[in-house]
Amino acid sequence: MSPARFDGTQTQVVLRRLAAFRPLSGPAATAVDKAVRERMLRLGAGQDLISEGDRPDRIRFILSGWLARYKTLEDGRRQIVNFILPGEVCDAYSYLLSRIDHSIGSLTPVIYSEIERERFEELIASDRTLTEALWCEWLANNSIQREWTLNIGRRVALERVAHLLCEIFERLKAIGQVDGTSCAFPITQMDLADATGLSVVHLNRTLQELRAAGLIVLRERMLTINDLDALKNTGLFSAAYLHHAG
Repeated sequence: MSPARFDGTQTQVVLRRLAAFRPLSGPAATAVDKAVRERMLRLGAGQDLISEGDRPDRIRFILSGWLARYKTLEDGRRQIVNFILPGEVCDAYSYLLSRIDHSIGSLTPVIYSEIERERFEELIASDRTLTEALWCEWLANNSIQREWTLNIGRRVALERVAHLLCEIFERLKAIGQVDGTSCAFPITQMDLADATGLSVVHLNRTLQELRAAGLIVLRERMLTINDLDALKNTGLFSAAYLHHAG
């Protein structure tokens, strides 16, 4: 982990993410912008930002890059339980616990802001709109977790993968990181398999089925959804659980 330079735009993705839940007041947006700039760090791809068992003594805002929240069994088998996208907060209130019960690893190079507990508590006490936005972000992440449980427990393979693709697209759209029907997609087939509880072979077959149906194009770390409504129908997807305003 090394310091990262501020280029004047990194905080905007955090503000867009929070505003997707609650409109921030001018002072709240200014306070977030200032706090995020204070300590910005860089993490390479394939590294752990947080390891299971760590003490949760700081809060991290993701400014760019993608990460995976995961658990592993003693024999090394891994289950990805969520993806963490730009603008999102890593466990805003986890400092209330004594230990982190999972790990978070980077899928791409990541730039993030690190805020100590005392500074974070000062920040959330400064403005009600910010407090509500951060609580909504936390609650929405819990809602996503429930949906992932349903996805793995009850949806069949085609539905699981279609649902996850729709979710990622909608989460990126909320922060202005889609281009028409396309978005970045730096997730490997192994990562997708670990997120959907499928073998890599089964996952590959499922992606081929979605491609053959003309629903998606996956090429050069980009996802293009040719028919979003049809993909949503395939995945039994409703965006209500994401709790985006409007």
